[in-house]
Amino acid sequence: MEARPIRGHPGGIGFAIWGHRVLTEQACRSAKPRDRDWKLADSGGLFMLVKKSGFKSWRLKYRFGGKEKQLTFGPYPAVSLREARDHRDEAKRALRQGVDPGEAQRRIRERRTSGPREELTFAAQARKWHALKTPGWKPKHAQDVLHTLQRDVFPALGAMAIADIRPGDIRMLIESIDRRGATDTAHRLHARITSIFDLAIVNELVESNPAAGLDAVLRPVANRRRPALIRLDEARSFLRASEAEPAHPSTLLASRLLALTAARPGMIRYAQMHEFEDLDGDRPIWRVPASKMKRAGDSTDEDLFDFVIPLSRQAIATIALAAEWAGKRDYLFSSVHRASKPISENALNTFYRRVPGYAGRHVPHGWRSTFSTIMNERADELERPGDRIVIDLMLAHSIPGVEGRYNRAAYMPRRRELAQDWADMLLEGMAGPSSLLEGPRR
Repeated sequence: MEARPIRGHPGGIGFAIWGHRVLTEQACRSAKPRDRDWKLADSGGLFMLVKKSGFKSWRLKYRFGGKEKQLTFGPYPAVSLREARDHRDEAKRALRQGVDPGEAQRRIRERRTSGPREELTFAAQARKWHALKTPGWKPKHAQDVLHTLQRDVFPALGAMAIADIRPGDIRMLIESIDRRGATDTAHRLHARITSIFDLAIVNELVESNPAAGLDAVLRPVANRRRPALIRLDEARSFLRASEAEPAHPSTLLASRLLALTAARPGMIRYAQMHEFEDLDGDRPIWRVPASKMKRAGDSTDEDLFDFVIPLSRQAIATIALAAEWAGKRDYLFSSVHRASKPISENALNTFYRRVPGYAGRHVPHGWRSTFSTIMNERADELERPGDRIVIDLMLAHSIPGVEGRYNRAAYMPRRRELAQDWADMLLEGMAGPSSLLEGPRR
């Protein structure tokens, strides 16, 4: 590719490539005032006007309706070379659609200066976008979307005029969310902010979308459907943080029993008191009926079995308190709104998302990965390779045939020991379950 200096550019800093004139930031910075106004040309009709006073501004020369016209994009360096080219490309797209970009800019300017200022803020336009989208969403999802905007976005951008928001403003926001470990939330909010600005463009409140392309600065979402904390100190910290959050007693007790047993959330949700055996004896267990294992998708018709979970002392205490709280209700952890129903499928998911600093880092099903990773690493450290199959059995991982059924019973003493070891490790230094009922609860 051949390049040659452009005549008239100071120091020959600008270059022409294949006949197209281009600028560099260095050329823009080093352009000096002369005894009369002069132009520094870029490609596509874009140029910088350098005034005798030293003031520099971006202009675009174009033709519309057979007439030559000019558009102003703003002063340099407030408007960078890259931003000026973005404005030029937007204007070119308008021309291809038969729209005069100068007229469109005038209408946008009028809209910015007319009407109540509050109507032109990001928060006001975000609420209009939300109202437009709500009819196509489930009520719960619509509520969650608005809540995340109010919690994470409005404090930073809500009071700003939507036309004044720059890419750097949005980047700072989504990177701060990403840094706190909520990468998935950062991606979702970026997509929503992008959509809000798309609507603002259609309503002629802004000329371009400052959120476009900013997902490139975010870490990719981990390729796993169920995020989990896999270090013991992190798991303990999360459990403490979650139990410090206001929540209904059923939710808090269900969360603790889930962490202690590494059961599937569906087992916890449908747990009933008659399934727990020998709670006062030497061999306390939770016998999950085969029908419930199948309901949660944990078994096939060819491999149905009652799943038995040995219970630690801490799990027994949690179950006893949950039973006292449940009274005569059908389920150990009943719905807040309907006593005859179990807690909702999303109760624990929603609760975990509310825990500050942990959104997107740990989900209810993640306790299974937490337990498996920590206990398998511990087995390696203790040089007990035989514990691996025991840990798999404790997670109800399928081992087909008669041998699988035999192993589930044969390894019960070691399963019971590991269940107690896990409870002691996880709840070290933490208060008993009665502490979950202290203080204000929703």
